[in-house]
Amino acid sequence: MRRLFLAAALCIAQPVAAQTPGVDAARAVGAIGERYDGYIGVSATVSAAVRNQVSTINIRRRSLYSNLASRKGVSPQDVGITAGCQLLARVGVGETYMWADGAWRRRGAGQAAPVPDYCR
Repeated sequence: MRRLFLAAALCIAQPVAAQTPGVDAARAVGAIGERYDGYIGVSATVSAAVRNQVSTINIRRRSLYSNLASRKGVSPQDVGITAGCQLLARVGVGETYMWADGAWRRRGAGQAAPVPDYCR
């Protein structure tokens, strides 16, 4: 699983770095955030343009997860959840995120990165 974890981290680095200004601004105000399953979610009202950008990023991630899963003989969902562990560890102060319970949370100042127990 550790090997899969590292591969997923490398696999998602490109889509995370290739954000757009609209997505970055929405992330900064907590309107979008990382989800436990390796995808970005919309946690508040955003413009159609931002919603489309989020969709595009998620499509790229889904493709990466599917490709990696087929090479490793695991499910794309497993790759996404493993990638989600890395993505949640990168959530900044003031940003929102979602764990598997479906509730949106916001990382507060002084709080550790929001990493679920199953990621450790």
